[in-house]
Amino acid sequence: MKIASFTAGGRTSFGVVTGEEIVDLAGKTAHASLLDALRAGALDELRKAAAGAKATVALKDVKLLPPVPGAEKILCIGVNYGNRHAEYKDNTEAAKYPSMFFRTPGSFTGHDQPLIRPPESTQFDYEGEIALVIGKQGRRIAKDQAMEHVAGYTLCNEGTIRDWTRHSKFNVTQGKNFDATGSIGPYFVSADAIDPAKPLHLITKVNGEMRQDDTTANLLFTFPDLIAYVSTFMTLRAGDIIVTGTPVGAGARFDPPRWLKPGDVVEISVPEIGTLRNGVADEK
Repeated sequence: MKIASFTAGGRTSFGVVTGEEIVDLAGKTAHASLLDALRAGALDELRKAAAGAKATVALKDVKLLPPVPGAEKILCIGVNYGNRHAEYKDNTEAAKYPSMFFRTPGSFTGHDQPLIRPPESTQFDYEGEIALVIGKQGRRIAKDQAMEHVAGYTLCNEGTIRDWTRHSKFNVTQGKNFDATGSIGPYFVSADAIDPAKPLHLITKVNGEMRQDDTTANLLFTFPDLIAYVSTFMTLRAGDIIVTGTPVGAGARFDPPRWLKPGDVVEISVPEIGTLRNGVADEK
């Protein structure tokens, strides 16, 4: 099941995607948003409400939002694919635990919406990633039970203003949270549509050129590893998002670096989830 959150005709809604149309769930369930449904454990209710219902909204007529608007936590994992540590060339040992930071909801936009390059820097970079959407609250979750807490998946362009990640020692928050520098989408894909035992193939293209190409078989910390680790020190709640890391090939790692500029188009794809596409524009 694919679910989109969107605005159309001056209102905000969500619904199940069928081909190029959406079964608008407004008024068909007691839930006002995907986040509400996740917190109520009501994905099956959404599936039943959409079954046999007529699609009433065309995808081409909506503005897609990040699939889970209002998520309590957006937790991002750094340096989590094989060979990523070597990209830094800092002669340090690989970390024993995941690297982490927060992002705010306002730092992300939806599918087909522009990524905004701020006037403070030209060092605007892309990072293609897979994101987990939590569907079941938990604390100190065991690894062998971790995937039971995943409601579904989406994609993320974890856009970064690189020079602003080095304003202070051990600090990346500034460069990761400029408004609308990243994106999440296009849809939420429920966990039952994806085989957790099969590696997911992630690719990132800029203007049609392949930049990142890897699979989750190359993760240093697997999805269950991340859920078990994060839930050790905080309660994971339904609707929380864990962005699981990017492969080698971000623009900063080229010589010279290949920064995003207005007019560029970034596409992040995983066959089972879809393609997240965004153009780049300067802040007005």
